[in-house]
Amino acid sequence: MKFVLSSLAAAVVSTTASAAFVNFYTVKTTTTHAGIALDVYTLFARFDGPTDTVLVAYNFNRLDGASTNLFYHKDNADYNDGVLMKQYGSWSPLLTGSAVNNRPFDSYLTIGGDTGSTNSTAADPSWPIAGGGWNRADLPNGEDIGWYNSNPPTLQGRVGSSGPASDSVRLGRFVVDAGTYAGTWSLRVGYNNGVTTQVAFGDSTFTLPAPGAIALALCAFAVGRRRR
Repeated sequence: MKFVLSSLAAAVVSTTASAAFVNFYTVKTTTTHAGIALDVYTLFARFDGPTDTVLVAYNFNRLDGASTNLFYHKDNADYNDGVLMKQYGSWSPLLTGSAVNNRPFDSYLTIGGDTGSTNSTAADPSWPIAGGGWNRADLPNGEDIGWYNSNPPTLQGRVGSSGPASDSVRLGRFVVDAGTYAGTWSLRVGYNNGVTTQVAFGDSTFTLPAPGAIALALCAFAVGRRRR
């Protein structure tokens, strides 16, 4: 990870970083494919600076120690060939394929930008150490895995480039069976103001689904039982 950060820092001109990381949050949508009901969680990082730019995301682990083999993939690759499955897939955003046929159903990780062949997100060296690189369907736990923008001058990770709001950067998508609790995760991001080399860091967690969504589901369940 030190090598990755130093390589990223060398790509831009040096002065001072600005603004601050605020939090991670997810946006949930639902869909159905081949008769399978799916929950789709898109992960975003929120910042309070107008040009904050994510360079790297790492120290990614599930905190409750449960299964990480939950995620559906639908890659544009010969080992998957656009078939929705949990057994084979990649976390690369370059392989999500067609916006209609693959992107709504594929789990991937990214540093902003659009998915597809022009995305410059790459896996950091923690993935091969964990086994299989990021061409695997599960998420290796306890390995502090990460990903980074391999071409920082593109400013692919700048706020507003890939989020629902001007203060956000998309970091990934997680597709699971509808109603699945997919755990609480830790993550750290390195970022700057999109102009300077000085890198700041932000740490937090997120839950799939978010705690509020779990509470609402339990409330709806309780109300339904009382009505019966």
